[in-house]
Amino acid sequence: MMRTISRQNPAKLAVCLLVAGLVTATSFSAQAGPREQAKRIHDRLTGIPPSEATLNTMQSSVNSGNPLEAAYTAMDNDAFYTVTLKNWVTPWTNEPQTVFAPLNDYTATVIGMIRDDIDIREMLYGDIVYVGQSSAGLPAYSNSNNDHYAQMEARALPLSTTLERRTQSSVTGLEAPATAGVMTSRASAKAFLLDGTNRAMFRFTLMNHLCTDLEPIKDTESTADRIRQDVSRSPGGDSRIFMNSCYGCHAGLDPMIQSFAYYEYEYDNEVDPAAENGRLTYNSEGTIDPVTGTRVVAKYFNNNLNFPPGYITPDDNWINYWRKGPNQLLGWDQSLPGTGNGAKSMGQELAHSAKFARCQVTKVFSNVCLRDPVDAADRNQINTMINSLVSNGYQLKRTFAESAVYCMGE
Repeated sequence: MMRTISRQNPAKLAVCLLVAGLVTATSFSAQAGPREQAKRIHDRLTGIPPSEATLNTMQSSVNSGNPLEAAYTAMDNDAFYTVTLKNWVTPWTNEPQTVFAPLNDYTATVIGMIRDDIDIREMLYGDIVYVGQSSAGLPAYSNSNNDHYAQMEARALPLSTTLERRTQSSVTGLEAPATAGVMTSRASAKAFLLDGTNRAMFRFTLMNHLCTDLEPIKDTESTADRIRQDVSRSPGGDSRIFMNSCYGCHAGLDPMIQSFAYYEYEYDNEVDPAAENGRLTYNSEGTIDPVTGTRVVAKYFNNNLNFPPGYITPDDNWINYWRKGPNQLLGWDQSLPGTGNGAKSMGQELAHSAKFARCQVTKVFSNVCLRDPVDAADRNQINTMINSLVSNGYQLKRTFAESAVYCMGE
């Protein structure tokens, strides 16, 4: 029965294994031996028990004082990619943040980057996408549907070997300077650029990759010169609501998401109301939007009569006002200018922050150890793994291995 579930719905399997893992964790003795430690490493990283041969190899590594090697042995199992990583990444790709969503180009790209030890920061600005190998006999990648990845998942193809790295610009046709890692993937566009004002893209990127929402980092002392016209300055006739609630978020949010001013997710609302066959579009140089008269897409002028004196978006220039004030504690990279044009440079601004690295490490720890860090020892381990991530070229697979070793039991 478990094999059937794993082939048809890995996410459901993961839920079952999470419960099983919690039971297993409580049953381990305080003095777990090398074999038990090796098994726990494998269970935490793959969600399935190891074969006898694999367990023997891992036990030998633990016995020789190299449990990290044992963790890498465990990650050779395809379940690490097809189940553990797939379930870990999937909630980032949709607004409901559910694990019960299909494999897509966003998920596949993160999985491939971890597998290949690529600098994980490029997830937010690289010209990169992972697709299935041509020899796999899959439908070609399409800008207007998810069939390529749906078939990959339906056929239970091993992600450890099926995925191959390509440039996003060569696969999707999006010009290289306009690529911004998973933010310009089709799945991300469908989830976060659909209708609206493009602000969802920035908010969910913060939540998924800096582990914060807008509310905790709102700054009512920040400059408000780029808050758009659609934000009422007196919602419900009360300006205090704007000053105490809206201002603090929009003052930092609006100038950052200006980086996506040329992007849209286009679909036919009449024949495809669910937007399943829509596609990401980008206004290249020379393209003029008929509504705005510039390269800026029409949605940046939605509800422009709410406050006509508000900011009128002229281009995709962004600026990070959070480099000053309380949000400088997010740890911005001082070698970067803090301003630029387009999604790629804005993604680099976020990915090169200290908060980005801490977020990735903390999420990995919680996923592998089945709990959040709770005490000084855990917090010290998080700091140690952040330092390791930085010194090892931002290879996140190593962070998974280090977390598994930390939580393997003694």
